[in-house]
Amino acid sequence: MDMSTTNDTTMMSMSMMSMTFFTSTSTPLYSSMWSPTSVGSYAGTCIFLIILATVFRGLLAVRTWKETAWMDAEFNRRYVVVTGKPPKAERISSDSDSKRMILTENGVEEDVMVVKKRGMDTRPWRITTDPIRAVMDTVLAGVGYLLMLAVMTMNVGYFLSILAGTFLGSLALGRYATVFSH
Repeated sequence: MDMSTTNDTTMMSMSMMSMTFFTSTSTPLYSSMWSPTSVGSYAGTCIFLIILATVFRGLLAVRTWKETAWMDAEFNRRYVVVTGKPPKAERISSDSDSKRMILTENGVEEDVMVVKKRGMDTRPWRITTDPIRAVMDTVLAGVGYLLMLAVMTMNVGYFLSILAGTFLGSLALGRYATVFSH
């Protein structure tokens, strides 16, 4: 077989690929082994996609919850004074970004230091958080790609199922998936 025949065959099979949404109850999902053969199995596939999209929203909420917990733990860390280094209070007071101010509440005055944040500090790598974050990101990417592949089948039922799952997941867990800054 020469190259022109191979290219013609490839072009013909690509032109037969549908690039518009269609309705079919026998569209394969993820492999030829997962091809619904009845309306019931098609409905089961759509229910699976609804659950998968809802789980994806749940995973986003869990990741946000864990990030908040890790940030809180980092802010609650105890620091020790190292011999030969000035205490943190001395370093802050000599910093050009800090200002000495008086804070008053209910008649009680407190001498405080207000420090401006210069920019985004990179948090240090930690064995207790970063591998877990990497696993969570990998699972999120995997589930997201599975949902993307289902949409790419261009099957209307699969597409609407993913939208329904996204809606249900956001309705149930969307308030947890917002990022709060400290």
